[in-house]
Amino acid sequence: MSDPLAHRGGRRGPPEPPRAAPGTRSAARRRALDILFEADLLDRPVAEVLARHRGDREAGAPDAYTVELVEGVAGRREDLDARIAGAAEHWTIDRMPLVDRNLLRLAAFELTARPEVPTAVVLDEAIELAKLLSTADSGRFVNGVLAHIAGEVRGTA
Repeated sequence: MSDPLAHRGGRRGPPEPPRAAPGTRSAARRRALDILFEADLLDRPVAEVLARHRGDREAGAPDAYTVELVEGVAGRREDLDARIAGAAEHWTIDRMPLVDRNLLRLAAFELTARPEVPTAVVLDEAIELAKLLSTADSGRFVNGVLAHIAGEVRGTA
């Protein structure tokens, strides 16, 4: 008889949410979010967590876009947090769920530093990840904050 938990590495609990196909920008965003979330959760420098992921034999090294996103967020964190705080009425960065604040940082980075990425793509992917990985209200919250930032940075919402 086969082990019914073998497909989850013996872990109990809900199955992992589906992931985008490797090599896509969607997959790069999800991996970048994982790295940023881990660094925030463990209160470790982003560069340290990224270095550990680069040596991950099981998951493989992050692709170039993942690295660009992670390093970009880390390098512009103060500016990104200021933009997010300005757009998030009645919320401080520290009060936000970990997934939400790191997702907002990631998407705000793309909005500010990657003008070739369409605004709708940035918002849609961030909202979907928020709905998938965070609280019931996170999709609306992320949408509102990013729409405000997009309006400031790109003149669109």
